[in-house]
Amino acid sequence: MIRGAARYARRFNAMLVVNTESIPGYRIAEVKGIVQGNTVRAKHAGRDIAAGLKNLVGGELRGYTELLTESRREALQRMLGQAQQLGANAVVNVRFTTSSVTSGASELYAYGTAVVIQLQGVSQAELA
Repeated sequence: MIRGAARYARRFNAMLVVNTESIPGYRIAEVKGIVQGNTVRAKHAGRDIAAGLKNLVGGELRGYTELLTESRREALQRMLGQAQQLGANAVVNVRFTTSSVTSGASELYAYGTAVVIQLQGVSQAELA
C-alpha cells in the first residue's frame, strides 16, 4: 500500500500531505523548511441574508461552509506551491488557522514543514 502511494505520487507529481510529524513507512531525508499559504475572504451580502434567515429556523449555513471549503483549498494549494518550489515531495505537520481581519473578512492560513521523504528500506532503484 505504501509503495503504491509513493508510485502514484511520483507518477502524477502529487505531494503527500499529512497533519502528523512523520509518515509511517517513510523517513524524512531532508527538511526544506516551513511553507505557508493563505487567503483573505470577505462575506457575500447574499450569503449574509441567507445566513440571517437560516438563523431563524436553524441548520447548516451552506454558503459559509462553501466559502470556508474554497478558502481551505486555496490556502492549501498556495502552501503546496511553495513546497514544490523548494523541491519537497511531502508536507508534514500541516495546520490550518483562521482569524478575523476586519468586520466581515477572515483569513484562512495553512502551514506545515516541507520535506523530502523516502520509503524506509527501499532503494530509489526499486521505486523506478
